[in-house]
Amino acid sequence: MAGKKFKAASAKIDRNKRYSVAEGFAVLKTTADFVKGKFDQTIDVAINLGVDPKHADQMVRGAVVLPNGTGKTARVAVFARGEKQSEATAAGADVVGEADLAKRIEEGFMDFDTVIATPDMMGVVGRLGKVLGPRGLMPNPKVGTVTQDLTRAIKEAKGGKIEFRAEKAGVVHAPLGKASFGPEKLTENFNTLIETIFKLKPATAKGVYLQGVTLSATHGPGVKLDTQEIAAKYK
Repeated sequence: MAGKKFKAASAKIDRNKRYSVAEGFAVLKTTADFVKGKFDQTIDVAINLGVDPKHADQMVRGAVVLPNGTGKTARVAVFARGEKQSEATAAGADVVGEADLAKRIEEGFMDFDTVIATPDMMGVVGRLGKVLGPRGLMPNPKVGTVTQDLTRAIKEAKGGKIEFRAEKAGVVHAPLGKASFGPEKLTENFNTLIETIFKLKPATAKGVYLQGVTLSATHGPGVKLDTQEIAAKYK
């Protein structure tokens, strides 16, 4: 049944067309509605960039607070000591600790989506690199997850902040929200993400920076967007 629905949804998409942003989200809504099940599907975007992440000066990595959130409340783990633990708890952290938390994670505890740490805790957190690194959870000052301002970092994480980075092929994958958001809110989130990615364009990147953009719902086919239309806004 799911296969039939997917095929029917795919038939609504012109594979040879590159849709405008407005058209793309409108089409995506019809396909997401067509194949929706008992849950609210996540809308994702894959952004193909003309960079080679193997070179440090071409890595595109950052974080952005989506104006309409992601539709999911992040579970936040915080490494801090002393008064900073109280600050983290008051700001809404789900789990707070130092060496004790590191030990729990080493033993398999992974009930969190974001890890934040104060700078003085990175000696402890650093030992978890093999566990947190492959999952994209290692705190990093570049994306605001190594900070003394725990209140701000936790509220941003809970309020729709996402982290992203270009993978080996130069592709950035990111969630934009839920299908129930509707085209307008999803477009606002998309525009915020794209603007941030253009601001992070490496000076050493050659040729076309934005090479491909594909929207998709959890159980739906991809919708390709017109990259020239998008890039024209940021020249």
